[in-house]
Amino acid sequence: MAHYLYQHPNWTAFTWQAAAISGLLGETRYLQGRLLGQVQSLGFLPKTEKHLETLTVDILQSSAIEGENLNYAQTRSSVARRLGLEMAGLVPSARHIDGVVEMMLDATQSYQKPLTESRLFGWYASLFPTGYSGMFPIVVGQYRHEEMQIISGAVGKEKVYYQAIPPKQIPAEMATFLQWFNQESDLDHVLKAAIAHLWFLSIHPFDDGNGRIARALSDVLLARSEHSSERFYSFSKQIHAEKKQYYQALQNAQHGDTDITQWLQWFLTCLKHALQDTEISLQSIVKKAEFWQQHRDTVINERQRLIINRLFDSFSGNLTSSKWAKITKTSADTALRDINDLIAKGILQKSDSGGRSAHYWWVGKANFLSQCINKGKC
Repeated sequence: MAHYLYQHPNWTAFTWQAAAISGLLGETRYLQGRLLGQVQSLGFLPKTEKHLETLTVDILQSSAIEGENLNYAQTRSSVARRLGLEMAGLVPSARHIDGVVEMMLDATQSYQKPLTESRLFGWYASLFPTGYSGMFPIVVGQYRHEEMQIISGAVGKEKVYYQAIPPKQIPAEMATFLQWFNQESDLDHVLKAAIAHLWFLSIHPFDDGNGRIARALSDVLLARSEHSSERFYSFSKQIHAEKKQYYQALQNAQHGDTDITQWLQWFLTCLKHALQDTEISLQSIVKKAEFWQQHRDTVINERQRLIINRLFDSFSGNLTSSKWAKITKTSADTALRDINDLIAKGILQKSDSGGRSAHYWWVGKANFLSQCINKGKC
């Protein structure tokens, strides 16, 4: 009796209930198209910034799912350099961060290239440039030679969640997978991204890094679905936000049969959430671009520019003079002069409350932000 998905006869002949996923697939495809349309309305600079930020977040969040926290500034700098972007504030990046970035950029920027063993081995080597996973040596450039179990629990009370395919079967299983991955068919690339994710993790061909490579494979196929190497939403970020459900969906699929309807439903729903979340953040980028276009001739100093951009991007709570002084590393008097100058120029206005509770919000075209600032949800 089959205990795992791969133990079923002809296990990769996946089936699903089309009626159960057609609505979700259609909605996801619509959101993809709408998002790409909105992005095209951005100017070159905000579009480039969004692309850079998305790639950075995707890399950080995919690693975070596996419990590895990469440095944000180093990751962003590494991405920017490899995209050929001339930007201020770039910092040197660690070798292992460069490796993760190289893998992700090869996946997204070269999405049309065939997936081969050598390409996968290159990704694997990029993830582990020292030949170690933590304190443990691993052999890169080849499939695993040992049995693989996913377990949890204290010593003596371990629970086995998954027993991966035996190593002697991996070369043949991967050959079948690669042939399918590269073969053109009528299968929608979004569905193919979901299937590839599950299929690759079922094989679990490497000693480590399987999750990150599986998500990179999904990104390859999502890029193919959009015919674009530019990334404006992070699927890995959404998976990290729904990590518990992600692992549960994978476990259910691994212990199920070849009908993978539930896995496809989870994957499409998670992708839909990623697209919806990006649409919300994109509104801020559009308004930011509109603001700077409106004030292209307004004299605004670097401290004011810093705060204005922060309000659009990642400000939390009320804007006060003390926060201004802290963020810009200046005196309270200078902060107040900066604020009053923006009030005089019709960019900010003061709240009715006075004293220490006095705070400020946008006026004019950026007025939509006043509510989220006061609610602390910018």
